[in-house]
Amino acid sequence: MKSLRFVLTMCFRESRAAPRRLGLVMAAVAGGVAAMVAINSFADNLQESVRSQAREMLGADLAITSGTPFSERAEALAKELETQAGAVARARVISFVAMVYAPQGAGSRLVQVEAYEPGFPFYGEIETDPAEAFANLKAGGAVVDPALLTELGIKVGDTVALGESRLVIRGTIVRVPGDVSVRVAMGPRVFIDFGKVKETGLVIFGSRGRHELFFKLKPGSLDPQRVADRFRARFQAERVNISTVAERERRMSESLGRLGRYLGMTGLVALLLGGLGVASAVNAFLKGKLATVAVLRCLGASARQVFAIYLTQAAFVGLLGSLLGAALGTVVQLLLPRALAGLLPADVRFGISPRAIISGIGLGVWVSLAFSLLPLLAVRLVPPLAALRQAYEATRPPRDQARRLAMTALVLSLVGAAFVQSRSLQTALVFTATLSIALGLLFLAALGLTRGVRRFTPARLPYVWRQGLANLYRPANQTRTVVLALGFGTFLQGTLLVVQQNLLRDLNTEGGAADRPNLAFMDVQNDQRAELEAMAVARGASVRSTIPIVPMRVLRVKGRPVAELLSAPGTAEEIRGRWALRRQFMTTYRDQLTPSERVVEGRFWEPGAGVDTAPRAAVPVSITTTLVRELNVRVGDEIEWDVQGVPLLSRVTSVRDVDWVRFEPNFLVLFPEGPLAQAPQMFALLARMDDANARAQMPREVSAAFPNVSSLDLTQVLKAAEELVSRMVDAIRFMGLFSLAAGAIVLVGAVSAGRRPRIREGVLLKTLGATRAQVLRILTAE
Repeated sequence: MKSLRFVLTMCFRESRAAPRRLGLVMAAVAGGVAAMVAINSFADNLQESVRSQAREMLGADLAITSGTPFSERAEALAKELETQAGAVARARVISFVAMVYAPQGAGSRLVQVEAYEPGFPFYGEIETDPAEAFANLKAGGAVVDPALLTELGIKVGDTVALGESRLVIRGTIVRVPGDVSVRVAMGPRVFIDFGKVKETGLVIFGSRGRHELFFKLKPGSLDPQRVADRFRARFQAERVNISTVAERERRMSESLGRLGRYLGMTGLVALLLGGLGVASAVNAFLKGKLATVAVLRCLGASARQVFAIYLTQAAFVGLLGSLLGAALGTVVQLLLPRALAGLLPADVRFGISPRAIISGIGLGVWVSLAFSLLPLLAVRLVPPLAALRQAYEATRPPRDQARRLAMTALVLSLVGAAFVQSRSLQTALVFTATLSIALGLLFLAALGLTRGVRRFTPARLPYVWRQGLANLYRPANQTRTVVLALGFGTFLQGTLLVVQQNLLRDLNTEGGAADRPNLAFMDVQNDQRAELEAMAVARGASVRSTIPIVPMRVLRVKGRPVAELLSAPGTAEEIRGRWALRRQFMTTYRDQLTPSERVVEGRFWEPGAGVDTAPRAAVPVSITTTLVRELNVRVGDEIEWDVQGVPLLSRVTSVRDVDWVRFEPNFLVLFPEGPLAQAPQMFALLARMDDANARAQMPREVSAAFPNVSSLDLTQVLKAAEELVSRMVDAIRFMGLFSLAAGAIVLVGAVSAGRRPRIREGVLLKTLGATRAQVLRILTAE
């Protein structure tokens, strides 16, 4: 008898003997593999779509960006770049937020204004309705998101007020390359011609905006990446960032790759849950095969051959389940773009990903082998005499070293699978540890349930209840498997709900927060403060606080000029990471902390500490933990600031941890009252207005009286944040459905595993006089 032929023959015969049970094993593996293949195929197709659409999403070959208007030096560098790179076209774009309202209507809305010079974008096309609306912006007017028409109750052809200008709506946006539609929830977009920005009167001192200059290079000219690398350090010294299609593609691919890997971890949970079903089904299957194993041993089969029979069977079933799951996952990936609608910057094109399919099949076979290995090892220790003794005594194979090695290999392979999916050893270790703890707690819960029911079931309970509860600890019970399956699925879904609630909890501006502001007015000039406060009070609002905001930039860090730090050599990623040195900081001054802040290092100053600061002495300043990392400073270090051309020396006296999710006036940099009192500044006014109708009307009245002031109804911001968080959580839940499906299969398998003992028990109970209704109540109680 040839060993291999014998193993394969017996494997085939054993498979025919239990097709239903093996089908459940196959289904458990298929569900997890389908999740993995769907996610990884979608991620691969998304990455490929980003690569093919990167130029359209940028709209140009090169772009330089700044948070403030370009300096004369930056303009000269841009001209030099244009000449050396062989640019054939250039276009400016400025983006900022503002209030818009319809003079003939009753509403107003915070919008995102984007002003383009003619000819941009150079690649791709902004689709509008009617089609010629965007091309005709030079003649005046605006193109808007359809949502703005609905919110203001207006239509194409009506006029809206944007600052000091009046714009006729020429059409609506249909599609913008690289657009993420969820952005509209944070404020509809209004597209205007670049030349009309000055007419609005909104780009003034302190206004926040994004200034961009795009270049289209001549085909066959210098490589855009080489041009960017050549000019990067010089632009950085002017606090201007330069980027290319390749760089934006890489950053976007990294971000989307993290999204794919995160969803992939959810799919891995579904696959591992299927692995529990495999272990449970194989264990139950083998309990019914102990006599067969013993007979094979009596007929001369070795322990290794018997073990090989069932291990080959597990691999074969796992392979079939993996192939089925790969086919299903390839189809399911078509649904993922819909689940992630509004969160993706590219149009995902369907395609078959060989990498995703091969890795999914490999993981499926691994799960089948790894989770069936522990119960299968017991087959090696079944003696031939069990053929005679099994009917008269319960035998439990002794524990051996192989089981410990198998358990160690299972844990290590789980870490390996998580590492392959997340590409982070730390994430893989945390993932494995978290799952191990969750499974351990669920196992202890199941163990406590069975032992507790066994010891503390009241004798006065009706018989059907006592019998049903006794089934929880009867021989061949599936209590542990059921608790693991239900608990694991609940653990996953519950985690998503907790995350969602935590994200939204501190955003609430209504219930339970009667003193929290729900209106904010930004960019208020000093001569507008008193009149705006009087207007707010006259309309029933209570002013909570008026916050001064002083724009400034970093001039020196620990005595080193920013230009020197920005021009220091480094990788492109390191240079891009120096955002704190380039940005314009919006700072404030106060002598107390908000509820969302806490000092984690140093000491916060006493009230009035900044009033008596001597001339040229370092002013105390408090920064956040983020700036500690980015500026590489600590308590006691000096930072010199450029406050609208006036240098100001400061010393870090405290570091704050800030909860940015809460609606509080939080800032990266905080000064004491006194030193900045005479600096050029604007103000943010926070108010509370409980009347919803009056609150909806207030922004329009403020926009009409003060065109430069932006009004924020924080309840609308909350709704937008809720929509964004809900879409993200819904996408994750969609993948969590695979875990629930795998858990359902495990439950069906657990019930099926105890089918024969249940049938036998039901027959005996009926023989003893039990009715069908009583047997059903026993099962219901269990």
